[in-house]
Amino acid sequence: MNRWVSWLAGAALVAAAGGVVAVTPSTDTRNGPFLVHGTVSDTVASRELVVTVDSASFADRVTVSDDDWQAEGNWLVVELSAAARQTEVEASMRLATLVVDGREFIASERPSTSLIGTELRVGIDTHGMLAFQLPTDLEPSDAELRLAGPHSTPRLDDVIVVHLDLESAARERTIDILEPTIGESS
Repeated sequence: MNRWVSWLAGAALVAAAGGVVAVTPSTDTRNGPFLVHGTVSDTVASRELVVTVDSASFADRVTVSDDDWQAEGNWLVVELSAAARQTEVEASMRLATLVVDGREFIASERPSTSLIGTELRVGIDTHGMLAFQLPTDLEPSDAELRLAGPHSTPRLDDVIVVHLDLESAARERTIDILEPTIGESS
């Protein structure tokens, strides 16, 4: 009988170890970002940023008029306002991604007037645009815009997530990516 008790105790320990492994979060979960959700027109605040997404529009071509730069394709242009929350030291938006149907797209840095990397002020909105080049065959109905501060790979930090309803997004032939402006929008 002692032998059966040992076998049962061993089996119970193996089962308990399997349960601990099953409920232990992965490294990505333990070190991943904290998502702060919002919607278009809402002001959403993370530890480092305060953001309001104004609109999202599709374009067949994006341009930068002062730079003579242009690119054809399936572009999603997001207009938004951003400000630093607590400090202006290294205050900028470095991470801007669009998650569509499980696929992630990074905001293009090709337009010289993109809001990416623009210095932000505490309490004063900087209005600007982000442009995402999407595959031509992609026909999304909705997406998540993810924005974070000066760290391009936030770990254990906030990431702002704004849901975008792309079915209602307007389509324009050309959108000029305007230079970011500080203060009141024009």
